Amino acid sequence: MDLLDMVGATCCPAPGVFGSFDRVTWASIAARNLTIAEKGGHPITTGCNGCFASLWDSNYELKHDEELRKAVNENLAEIGREFKGNIEVTHYVDALYDTAGLSKIRKRVTHPLKGVRMALHPGCHWLRPSAIKKKDNSERPHIFRELCETSGATYVPYKDELICCGAGGAVRTADLEVSLRFTKQKFESIIAAGGADMIVTPCPFCLLQLDLGQVEISKLFGVEFNFDVLHVSELLALAFGHGPKEFGLATHLQYLQRKSQPNWDRLGIET
Repeated sequence: MDLLDMVGATCCPAPGVFGSFDRVTWASIAARNLTIAEKGGHPITTGCNGCFASLWDSNYELKHDEELRKAVNENLAEIGREFKGNIEVTHYVDALYDTAGLSKIRKRVTHPLKGVRMALHPGCHWLRPSAIKKKDNSERPHIFRELCETSGATYVPYKDELICCGAGGAVRTADLEVSLRFTKQKFESIIAAGGADMIVTPCPFCLLQLDLGQVEISKLFGVEFNFDVLHVSELLALAFGHGPKEFGLATHLQYLQRKSQPNWDRLGIET
């Protein structure tokens, strides 16, 4: 797969903020991004659930809601653009699963993560609303799990796998304590399921909440958790033989705040 930068692209924009206040403004900003891809004739893929929600949902709604499309195109006309609805939006996970394919990904695995226990956090926006996003079963998803399992790590199912990380819908901004209670519940659910060495997510905002959230939970509730949190691309990078510092894991807060990395040392991964 060749990845092309979308020159001139802006914020997606954030669906929980813009979309909640003004649907036309939200769709207009998203549609401007869509027209960049339309002009190039290429589909969009993104490695963020929130960006995917804005771009996919707006693309879908503009194709099915004539009144919204008219209002948005009136806004776009002011900058010489028009939404035509002739490209598709995909999530990074779907692009890897469908376009690259699991068999090709497995062939690139040189350092299978045998013995590594991973808990997954698919996040909310990739599969929901399920009435229109029918790619996978939102209550029993398998695509993300199968992709992560190509790394050789062992999947750990846990009760609260499908609940929100706590950050979405501007909850993190509005009430950090409420937000972190969601996160803490997920961590406790993982521990109750036997624990995991790492949590893997396809969304960088969820990653921030699950990573930084461990530091914040410690300060707010006095409870310590010790999970390394990875984006799915980072999980695959490890399996492909790249070191943590090489692909940026050394920028993660939870990784940095430990004087040693017991998870990595125990698993034989060079830090």
